[in-house]
Amino acid sequence: MGKFIITKRKDNEYQFNLKAGNGEIILTSEGYVQKASCLKGIESVRINSIDDARYDRRVAVNDKDYFVLKARNGEIIGKSQYYSSKASMEIGIVSVKTNAPYAEIVDETI
Repeated sequence: MGKFIITKRKDNEYQFNLKAGNGEIILTSEGYVQKASCLKGIESVRINSIDDARYDRRVAVNDKDYFVLKARNGEIIGKSQYYSSKASMEIGIVSVKTNAPYAEIVDETI
């Protein structure tokens, strides 16, 4: 089962990574000033991850495929790693859909 790992960045902002059962990071959040906002971001991922329309499939300047997960208001709530192929990216999306709804939250800032 997946896990949301909450950490603090060097700029003192909170962020979360969604890790698959194998420990691989499959989604990374932007920074949040307050932990409560970070937790709301996790809940937004849980809700939005099951809707394929919320995934924006993109190609980076280095020609690597990646995706962002957006909330209903269009705001980005998470970004994937870069993938070597579109097929690998689609597997990453399936992994987020599978792991996010029931992933436990591990707070490493305590």
